[in-house]
This record gives sequence, structure tokens and C-alpha cells, in this order.
Amino acid sequence: MNRPYRVGALGAGLVVAGLLVAGCGTGGVASAGQRADTQSGQQLFTQSCGSCHTLQAAGTSGTIGPDLDNAFAASVAQGYPQSSIENVVLDQIRLGSGQIATYTTSKDFTKHCLQPATKAKCYSTPMPADIVKGQDAIDVAAYVASVAGQGGFTSSGGFASLGTDGAAIFKGAGCAGCHTLSAAGATGTVGPNLDQLKPSTEVVAHQVMVGGGAMPAFKGKLSAAQIQAVAEYVSSSAGK
Repeated sequence: MNRPYRVGALGAGLVVAGLLVAGCGTGGVASAGQRADTQSGQQLFTQSCGSCHTLQAAGTSGTIGPDLDNAFAASVAQGYPQSSIENVVLDQIRLGSGQIATYTTSKDFTKHCLQPATKAKCYSTPMPADIVKGQDAIDVAAYVASVAGQGGFTSSGGFASLGTDGAAIFKGAGCAGCHTLSAAGATGTVGPNLDQLKPSTEVVAHQVMVGGGAMPAFKGKLSAAQIQAVAEYVSSSAGK
């Protein structure tokens, strides 16, 4: 077995990182599928992963999961192979962090996810297995490996480039990776099904600002105008 490459820790979900980069992961070699499409990987990452992870190149600043630039900056600086990082990311996508409890009615969500005494039970872990699958997973892993930590350590990203287009913000801020909203072509299951909830603009705006459960707060990340725009988009599109 080759010596293991030391890749920056991704938190509890990547306890197995040392084994993976040594070639002992469950997912095999990341390049085993078709040729990776990093452009597609970037789009998929932003939609499905950006609300949970910070990645400067993607302009995302999620705080639920590890900051991917910080996770890999040291390894990049030391010249470790990009393929090692790619395999770690791919295996983590496939493995996830365990079962996630989801709620599809506003009553259940409010009861379990927004109350201090019970919100810890709302989401047992922040990352489901196979949040993207097959070639999509390979594309995301290749994209993350190609950009993570390249600019060194970072603490934040940004969503200014999304403007005030509610649909673009919903997809670009990672909402589509966690929620189902037919109008946006989103089928996420981590958070509530918005088509079933049909929340008002006020409810959406409040939730986007303060977060709750596994959802990060976007106040200070999205502007007031962006929060209002995405809230109006969701409330006017849900259930249609």
C-alpha cells in the first residue's frame, strides 16, 4: 500500500479520510467513470452543496458542513495529488453522514426544527449519502478537487453575483439541494417540501434570514433585497 497522503480534515464525516487517500475507500478511483465535467460539477456543487459548505471558487459560504478551502489548503500547499482529494470527496458524497430526518408539513417542521429543545433531533446529521449520484458525483468531486484550497485558507464566499433574481438565488444559494420546488426543478429532501408547505413571503423571508434545523442563516450573506426576492419567488411558485 502506498503511504497515505495527509489531506486536511473535513470533520467527523471524514474520519476515514486517511484510508481513502491511501486507496482503501469504498468508492474506488474517482476517474473510473466517464471523463469528469468540472463545469457541470460546479453547477451541481452550487445547487446541492453550497448551502452547507464554503468554497471560494464557487462563491458559496455555507457553515453547516466543513469549509472545503480550509479543509484542503494545507494539502494543496504541500503538493499532494489532486486525485487524492478527488477520491476523498467522492467517497464522502457516496457515504454521507447517516440518516437525516425530514419533515414535510409546516406543523411538524415548526414543532421539531425550530424549537431549542427538539431541533437537535430534527436532523441527526447534516449530510445525506448520495446527495448527487453516478457521473454527477464524479463531476462534483472533480470540481471540488480542482479548486478547493487553491487560494489558501478562506472564511467566507459571496452571493453578490446572483443579483436579485429570485429563481437564480434559489438555485445559486443551494436551496435546490435541500428543498423540493417543482417550479425550480428542485427535488431536495433535506429540508421541507416547499410545494407542500406553500409558505408565505413573510415566512420564507424570516426562515432565510434566521435559518433553523440544518438550514444556515443567510442574513449577512444575502442582501435584504436578495432575501426578499427569493422569498417572493418561493411563495409565488410553491405548489404550481
